[in-house]
Amino acid sequence: MKSQLKLELDYVDASRECRNNMADKVLSSPHLFRPLLEIALETHSDLGSRASWIVEFAFKKKPEILYPHLDFFTGGIGNLKMESSIRPMAKICELLTLTHYKRKNNEKGLLSPLHREQITAACFDWLINAEKVAPKAYSMQTLALLGQDTEWIHPELQAVLEQGYAGGSAGYKARARRILKNLN
Repeated sequence: MKSQLKLELDYVDASRECRNNMADKVLSSPHLFRPLLEIALETHSDLGSRASWIVEFAFKKKPEILYPHLDFFTGGIGNLKMESSIRPMAKICELLTLTHYKRKNNEKGLLSPLHREQITAACFDWLINAEKVAPKAYSMQTLALLGQDTEWIHPELQAVLEQGYAGGSAGYKARARRILKNLN
């Protein structure tokens, strides 16, 4: 199953249509999701990046497909090295965190304390390291949300954003301004 997925991922390109088609295939055969996630988190190559794109597309269409695999997902995201893998995973972290805090008042939160801790560590790494602006922006939002429950996150986030502001791109500065305004 995993070897067949790898062969199919070889033909996935960055086009939205191609990623969408592969995500639909995975969603129509949910047993493929876990092997796809394993490829995304354990393969540090273009193949892993392509798998990450598909994980993101599948998650956006049907978020609950990831829920049974949250331990594996949050435990593995901190090991990612390639920006093309980090960007989709950072987006998923942002969406997961938004969902967690929307659900929290109505029902049990989606993310356990360990999940939130692992996402926090990965997001701070992505924010501090030389990543492109998209993973940084997703990480800022995720950390701002996670700081609602973890006291030390907001002061650390504020310090990191202020330190990176002068050398940040226009996109970084715009998101950082918004987050800093909300923190104050």
